[in-house]
Amino acid sequence: MTQPVYALNLFNVSNQDEYLAYSRRSAAEVGSHGGRVVALGKFREAVAGEVEPRQVMILVEWESKDAFDSYCNNPRLSDLHPHREKGTDAYIWHLFDKIEDLRPILK
Repeated sequence: MTQPVYALNLFNVSNQDEYLAYSRRSAAEVGSHGGRVVALGKFREAVAGEVEPRQVMILVEWESKDAFDSYCNNPRLSDLHPHREKGTDAYIWHLFDKIEDLRPILK
């Protein structure tokens, strides 16, 4: 059985035109590869921690790690991903396994 994963994206927009070129296609492509945007956020304030704030937060739920990999590695999208790379800086992209509660971590 495949397990959903969440991709946490934190970044700053450094080139609006490049990021717009990415965002115009990315939502449809994410969906066609088994992803769903769960949340979009604009930075508000730092409450705790030593992480440098980023302007934007996007949380994407993927059907599986394979679905995420298919989006990242599809040769048909080789012209898409450079727009994200050129349009952002300080990018953090972390994957998290979906869990129903914290018991697996607290054991």
